[in-house]
Amino acid sequence: MSKAIGMIEFKTVATGITAADTMVKTSEVEIVEAQTVCPGKYIAIISGDLSAVKAAVEAASTKYEHQLIDNFVLGNPHESIFPAIYGSTQVEAVSALGILETYDAAAIIEAADIAAKTAIVDLIELRIAKGMCGKSYMLLTGEVSAVEAAIEKAKNLTGRKGMFLDSSVIAHPDDKMIRAIL
Repeated sequence: MSKAIGMIEFKTVATGITAADTMVKTSEVEIVEAQTVCPGKYIAIISGDLSAVKAAVEAASTKYEHQLIDNFVLGNPHESIFPAIYGSTQVEAVSALGILETYDAAAIIEAADIAAKTAIVDLIELRIAKGMCGKSYMLLTGEVSAVEAAIEKAKNLTGRKGMFLDSSVIAHPDDKMIRAIL
């Protein structure tokens, strides 16, 4: 069995909390994060064995489908996902800066996972709908070509889901900008 993460995102807090409770009652999973995000939506991120995470996300998504915004299950997520979610990534140097923004919370984590698996990049931060009216963004760094490839792959994924908002790659950002971000 492999390690996995999953997420549900709901339109309302009441349904979100109830759905998160359903997830932990359905399978042996751990709650990584469960909280209200702007604008009054609710997200819950869980981890555990792949089969348990799939069952939990499916149970909550099916039972409360009328309030569901988005969900996902990632088997074998990139190891840099959690430090980026918690804002604890240690970045030594920034050669290029990639930014990708989505309309929802769930899509940004999937985008970050595919970006980190596409090229040699470091995830700097995943801002998940906090203070952003429900939108989310990620910041990543690496060599210019790697950042471009990672952002393009993430852009394609979020675009297929209808959640892509905007993206940019800055080659060799100014030190003042780097200090402001890090």
